Amino acid sequence: MDLLTVSQLPFSTERGWPELVRIHPGLRRVFAFLVLPMSLVPPAMLYLAGTRHPEVFAGLVGARPWGRVAVVFFLAELASYLGMGWFIRQVAATARLELDEHDAWLLAALAPVPMWLSSLGLLIPNLLASGLVALIGLGLSCGVASHGVQALCRTREGVVAEGVVQTVMGAGVIAWVALVLIALA
Repeated sequence: MDLLTVSQLPFSTERGWPELVRIHPGLRRVFAFLVLPMSLVPPAMLYLAGTRHPEVFAGLVGARPWGRVAVVFFLAELASYLGMGWFIRQVAATARLELDEHDAWLLAALAPVPMWLSSLGLLIPNLLASGLVALIGLGLSCGVASHGVQALCRTREGVVAEGVVQTVMGAGVIAWVALVLIALA
């Protein structure tokens, strides 16, 4: 799984996904080399933004122990990943789509990658610009989830797949907001 393959996932069911299905990456490897390092990016960016330019958060949050915030955010992200793999499989089964456990966990690992990377927007000392980058990340994550459900469930039923994606992404957005609230509470 290379960067070119991953970069194609939000845009097409025919590019990137067939290679992932063919190589069938092991979940331990996916966790160790994708989930773990990528889920470290948002806590690191929160820490840097909070310590380097806290004025961006002025009015939204007071002074925070940003190291502790980063650790809590990281642990909550890992917990949400564990829950999302199970949740994706349940939602697909409810929609009568076949999605094995491996593919559900793979999708749970791949779908948040754009959101994880969008946290780099916190390096911009402007909350509006950071928010725009986060919205772009959310859109790309929706693309990964949408094309991933179609590719991994091997379905061309776009309406059914999109129903699954809406439910999963709705839960993902709720989880992301909860992560932020937990970290900043």
